[in-house]
Amino acid sequence: MHIPSLLNGPRPTFSFEFYPPKTAAGEASLMSTLNELSELEPGFVSVTCGAAGTPQGDITELVARIQREHGLVSMAHLTCTGLTVDALSDRLERLAGAGIRNVLALRGDPPAGTSSFEPVQGGLRYASELVALIHERKHPFTVGGAAYPEGHVETASRDEDLLHLKAKVDAGLDFVITQLFFDNAFYFDFVERCRKVGITVPIVPGIMPITNYAQVQRFTRMCGATVPMRLALQLEKIRDQPEAIMQLGVAHATVQCLELLDRGVPGIHFYTLNQSPATRMIVSALRGRRGA
Repeated sequence: MHIPSLLNGPRPTFSFEFYPPKTAAGEASLMSTLNELSELEPGFVSVTCGAAGTPQGDITELVARIQREHGLVSMAHLTCTGLTVDALSDRLERLAGAGIRNVLALRGDPPAGTSSFEPVQGGLRYASELVALIHERKHPFTVGGAAYPEGHVETASRDEDLLHLKAKVDAGLDFVITQLFFDNAFYFDFVERCRKVGITVPIVPGIMPITNYAQVQRFTRMCGATVPMRLALQLEKIRDQPEAIMQLGVAHATVQCLELLDRGVPGIHFYTLNQSPATRMIVSALRGRRGA
């Protein structure tokens, strides 16, 4: 199934993001998490392929296994990091051959310790080029992309970042998923600005429940997301109380999601960090309150 048909359906779609485990124990933990979250009947799940500029592994078998064993529509992330055009095409052929029909096309992060992205010789510099490659080679995918409500950390302004997104959409994106944010005002303003420049594809908000104090500090530094002052002060007061942080994070994300759903978002994409408790609590609460 192609994801756009889910996003254009009569009800909002909940989806979950996972990263590929590095050990056998991590794989067992991921499969356990998938079993638990599958009960929530997500519209789709996605699997990342590496972060912070690390070389991306081939996640084809993992994504295909999730589709096969859990019956979930699955999307593979693919970045330009470390791959030539020929290697990217080979990777896409493998994904298509495995029955995967949805790809999230990304540029990728600069290597750790560097501030700029440099493609390998014979590779691609921009996500828009990867989107164009997918369509030029007539691969059978619907293609998603990333969006940044508060602007990408490498761009000089939000207006400049919006032009980059428009280039990706013009190259053939079918939908976009946003970077995490903790203040819905950024999302609503972003959607309004997108529509004004002619970006009409579904814009799915990305939500990451706060479950760890150090974790939220690290992620906000990496992606430039703003933590509202009131929430930041509450987190500071309970920084050494893991259970209290989990409760606060779940409560804040639930309130975020309720407002987003009330204002008609096409779906909500949860950054799970391969854990199920927080996401289970939020989605269960949303369905209990809205009958979603």
